[in-house]
Amino acid sequence: MTEAPFFHDLVPDRPEQGRTAWLRTADGIRLRAVAWPVDGARGTVFILHGRSEYIEKYAPLAAEFARAGLASVTIDWRGQGLSDRHPRQPMMGHVAGFTDYQADLQALAAHATDLKLPKPWHVFSHSMGGAIALRALLSGFPAKAAVFSAPMWGIAFAPGLRPVAWTLTHAAKPLRADQRFALSTGPTTYVATAPFAGNSLTRDETMFELMRRQVTTRPELALGGPSMGWLREALRECRALARSAPPDLPALTGLGLAERVVDPRPVHAVMARWQKGRLMLVPDAEHELVMERDRARRAFLDAALDRIAG
Repeated sequence: MTEAPFFHDLVPDRPEQGRTAWLRTADGIRLRAVAWPVDGARGTVFILHGRSEYIEKYAPLAAEFARAGLASVTIDWRGQGLSDRHPRQPMMGHVAGFTDYQADLQALAAHATDLKLPKPWHVFSHSMGGAIALRALLSGFPAKAAVFSAPMWGIAFAPGLRPVAWTLTHAAKPLRADQRFALSTGPTTYVATAPFAGNSLTRDETMFELMRRQVTTRPELALGGPSMGWLREALRECRALARSAPPDLPALTGLGLAERVVDPRPVHAVMARWQKGRLMLVPDAEHELVMERDRARRAFLDAALDRIAG
């Protein structure tokens, strides 16, 4: 196992200890991973972040967990960050199927086991990571509790575009689905070019500028839009997850009342069926709850820590 790079200059707050490594999945994909052990930790949190994200972005969250006595571990999903990317379109996010992400999580779990990161294990997931996490929990991933931040159990579309998305993605020829960007997307990273005013991620300008600085300072971390194939598989997975019976474990789901990236309706529907689950609606918040203004961020983080460590 060889050490992987970590860009310390991008991270204003991080745990004192951090161990980066290259992992290899069962299907041969190289992934970048980081573990933040804590002396005497009372458990480990698997941080499963969203599409187009990278491990440096979540170092401040790992620091929150470390201060609460919890170790944490995360990876760059295949197709993004410094993990293996699309061989011909490195700025395009693509997977053949969402089961590919389960192979990534299995590699991360094996890594956590090798490092002897302490149990119980918990899951904290955001956006696309929420879809990956729910699928893993339904398949028996050994977590004691789960926290979801704006989980992608549905994708938000402008009025009238949802049936168009289904038609276009399912009509796309398989050999072209990994070569074409999805609806109205391209190779440009959203946060690098979008103005702060009216952005769909956060109402905290300092956090927005930090995210922008990270991907402009280290453009190798940046990612553009997804492929048509990714969108097709994401729509299929969201539909299946929205119809599933929730697993039998405690869960907290946070959702900003100004959410515009994921579709809130499946989130409400899933959480209404989750017997040990709680849906937390966060006022004056967009998609990135742990990168929001202090009041919203702190409220959600305190609730997350209470669910995980309580």
